[in-house]
Amino acid sequence: MLPAVAKLCCGISYPHLRSMAGKHNRSCILIGIFLSTVPVCLLAEPKQENSKSANEEQLFYIQHGQEAMRKALSMLEDREGWKVEIKESNGDVICSKVIPGSRTVFRLEAVLEASVDELYDLLFVRVEEMPRWNPSIKHIKVLKQVGPETVVTHEVSAEMAGNLIGQRDFLTVRHSCKQKFGVYLGGAAIQLESFPPQAGFVRAEDGPTCIVIRPLDKDATKSSFTWLLNVDIKGWLPKSIVNQALPQAQLDFTRHLRRHLSLR
Repeated sequence: MLPAVAKLCCGISYPHLRSMAGKHNRSCILIGIFLSTVPVCLLAEPKQENSKSANEEQLFYIQHGQEAMRKALSMLEDREGWKVEIKESNGDVICSKVIPGSRTVFRLEAVLEASVDELYDLLFVRVEEMPRWNPSIKHIKVLKQVGPETVVTHEVSAEMAGNLIGQRDFLTVRHSCKQKFGVYLGGAAIQLESFPPQAGFVRAEDGPTCIVIRPLDKDATKSSFTWLLNVDIKGWLPKSIVNQALPQAQLDFTRHLRRHLSLR
């Protein structure tokens, strides 16, 4: 796994994105460049001293989050098989790819008018506040705080008109890796005997998934934002409906995030 992650320096400026003209091409190249630095905290196993200060349960969550991030970054590294699904007038691009198991994953690339630190604070540190600005989420609760970089959360999607998928709940380990030149946020589903599926909801499973946030060139007030959405929504919905709804959910999330940032 480590050699594959190390090759992430190749970036994700895929051949089919290089062929885009105008601002789409420029944005994708810039966003691809930011993956040129491998997060150091993912290139090594958890340090031995950590095992002395944390119990086995804590180590399990940390390693689960780190492994999820490694796998998600490897998906981003693999340049083969991606196809453009959506190109927005503001430069946002969503691509899709079918991975082993016949699941389709989606990659959103965007530029946001916020610093890396602002986005890290919104998307990880204050994750429980996300429903305040994102109406597609009913609530997020941190069930376990496993040190500063890893949390276990329970999330419930909102019941909204026009939602093709319907309400889902998620039990997820979220792991962060904050580096000098950017932030990596990863996650994956987890099962806990103490928190079984909730009555009235279908429990979907995240991951491995990740978000990569890096400053845009030398402008620290803007960030390039790459989001690999990889989710098994469960239930009996046709793949055609799922594959239509998921990229739309990415666009909706980004729109709500931009609106929130504009009000700060």
